[in-house]
Amino acid sequence: MDGVEQTNESWRVLIVEDDERLADLTREYLESNGLTVSVENHGGHAVERIRNEQPDLVVLDLMLPGEDGLSICRRVRPFFSGPIIMLTARTDDLDQVLGLEMGADDYIGKPVQPRVLLARIRALLRRVGDAANADNGGDSGEEPVRLQFNDLVVDRSMREAWLNDESIDLTSAEFDLLWLLASSAGRVLSREEIFTALRGIEYDGQDRSIDVRVSRIRPKIGDDPVHPRRIKTVRSKGYLFVKEA
Repeated sequence: MDGVEQTNESWRVLIVEDDERLADLTREYLESNGLTVSVENHGGHAVERIRNEQPDLVVLDLMLPGEDGLSICRRVRPFFSGPIIMLTARTDDLDQVLGLEMGADDYIGKPVQPRVLLARIRALLRRVGDAANADNGGDSGEEPVRLQFNDLVVDRSMREAWLNDESIDLTSAEFDLLWLLASSAGRVLSREEIFTALRGIEYDGQDRSIDVRVSRIRPKIGDDPVHPRRIKTVRSKGYLFVKEA
């Protein structure tokens, strides 16, 4: 059994899963590892549950009665900024891409391995916690909390970015990727490096989530998707955030 992390005691997770037995088993496992967990079995009730409870993280099944996970994800993003992990029994890349485009931060294929789910949850919540700690003055000062590239500003403590003083609408996962690239400006980051840094697991060579997120971030930060000047694709190597775009 995984050891309980002290920082997990305050994290609240909402599981939206219509398989009651699976949801209960998952809840028990996560609670035994220090998380506070609630369950919603009907997709039609999920949006209001998320709105009212504002959990720290949502585990969201793709196929649900009442309303599917993609629709729920899209509808809650205007008022819920926490991480969303999508669960899918399908292996089709299209579902994964659609989930990311709707605002999901991560996805896991069914059957779900509890240890894998716990590791992904901890990785996402740890990043949120690190940002909160920096905002409260807990940063050592070795890493900057705000980066500026001409008209683009990225603030790690606030987890926000601005273009020409206008706030940029970014999902949690998009912000994490933007910060990672921007804080490594001038250096090419491989997909392997990015994947490991953001998801805490090794890159399998097939996952398209990084590419999807880059394609979504580019227009939001004023980049040309066809001829990008801020985030460049370096063939066979990875991505480069240009310091002076």
